[in-house]
Amino acid sequence: MTKSFRTVYSGGSGEITEKKSRFIANVAPVSSEEAALEFIEQVKKKYWDASHNCSAYVIGYKDEIQRCSDDGEPSKTAGKPILDVLLGKGIHNTAVVVTRYFGGTLLGTGGLVRAYQGAAKEGLNHSTIIEKEYGLKVQVITDYNGIGKIRYLLSQLGITVLQSDYTDIVTITLLIPMDIYQEFQKKIIEVTGGKAQISQDGEVYYAMINGKIELFNI
Repeated sequence: MTKSFRTVYSGGSGEITEKKSRFIANVAPVSSEEAALEFIEQVKKKYWDASHNCSAYVIGYKDEIQRCSDDGEPSKTAGKPILDVLLGKGIHNTAVVVTRYFGGTLLGTGGLVRAYQGAAKEGLNHSTIIEKEYGLKVQVITDYNGIGKIRYLLSQLGITVLQSDYTDIVTITLLIPMDIYQEFQKKIIEVTGGKAQISQDGEVYYAMINGKIELFNI
């Protein structure tokens, strides 16, 4: 599984003008090709009177699906430049549609490429882009004698506590980056003398959003 990847958390829109032509970029997070195509159709309906609605999207943690459309612009002057922006910024599971309202002046091949790339970048600048990290939800069960040592260890390792339940025992649910799980497991055994019970509760992606940890299903 990919350790981390960038994606759009919430889409946005941006606009640039080149020689009186308007280029309006709309961005959306998408989890499937069907969702990407649906988003593209929504934008086309909204801007039904535009000269062109050019698009690109990438799906998958390794960009397994890559598609783009020039929508009537000269070949490789619109869709491919938009796609190149997504790939160049390492942004996954995202669709971009750049709408053009022709201003009466031809831009030429190079001008079109620059305009569509510039609009795509502007749309991404107005979107919320996050870095998803790969980790584990882990439950640790201990008695009250061990919780102090465990809490100190968690602080040292910078591990996030998602939930704590205090009954006759203590159950804490943790979010642990995958690359430190082995170290965490070893140290928990050391500080509790092997008394704490450790169990995995599933693999997740997570990201810090507005100062809070948010979890995403794999």
